[in-house]
Amino acid sequence: MTAQVDGLAHIGVAVSDLAQAEAALLALGGTLGGREIVAGEGVEVSFVVFGKLRIELLRPLDPDGEGGVAGFLRKRGPGVHHVALATGDMGGLLERLGALRIAPVGGGARPGAEGSTVAFLHPRDTGGLLIELCEVKA
Repeated sequence: MTAQVDGLAHIGVAVSDLAQAEAALLALGGTLGGREIVAGEGVEVSFVVFGKLRIELLRPLDPDGEGGVAGFLRKRGPGVHHVALATGDMGGLLERLGALRIAPVGGGARPGAEGSTVAFLHPRDTGGLLIELCEVKA
């Protein structure tokens, strides 16, 4: 495997009401890909799928807490939170980025939704966009 991005994994959207956001996307023709709690990130997530496009809805478990999504909602309101890029070699990609002095937020990769491994890159290093790197185990 080469340490690179292989494509778009999903678009992450912060929401206050998961059921309402799901209903709107399902009305557009999406299909529900499942819900789960990602305790390490302090969120409940739901994936809505449109063909190859996946939208990850993120609702904070504690809207008044210190989690990144809760803070995002308080500061900016609901909306696009991040873009997730797929990789088959998280370790190699993080090593390559480290050589360029681009370090992941929180110090490294960690468990994500659907059994994935994720790492976030700070917007100050990526032209203003929060990027999630996502490696799905086959």
